[in-house]
Amino acid sequence: MRTYELLFIISPTVIDQEVDRLADQVKDHVTNLGASITTVEKLGRRQLAYEINHHQEGTYVLIQFQGQGKEIPELERRLRVMENVLRYLTVNLDPDLKRIQRMKQRRATRRAARAQANAIGEPLTEGVFEEEEIPDLEEEE
Repeated sequence: MRTYELLFIISPTVIDQEVDRLADQVKDHVTNLGASITTVEKLGRRQLAYEINHHQEGTYVLIQFQGQGKEIPELERRLRVMENVLRYLTVNLDPDLKRIQRMKQRRATRRAARAQANAIGEPLTEGVFEEEEIPDLEEEE
């Protein structure tokens, strides 16, 4: 199962009860397509970066879910036909989550090495940090 994040913007002319109903409707679509919802956040009304359909702001809703990936086209098709949804974006979070997990693991290794060096009273050895972890800025130019 992959982890996805769906962010959609609802028109500001829609009242709060209707926003809740639309969010529930999208949640039902996600679960009916075979995915499982992890979190739902109503981020509230915010200023848009640019005008969409003569609107300067919109109500943001964020849904995280886990699925196979085959439900994404159908979900986006349904969002496209909803007249109160101004924009939507679906993102696969798996690569980002894996990168974050690797960073956490490296930090934990470093902390353990420092704690071990402090416990025995020796300075930290050179072999703890690998050269590939430190980016060389001169090579990028």
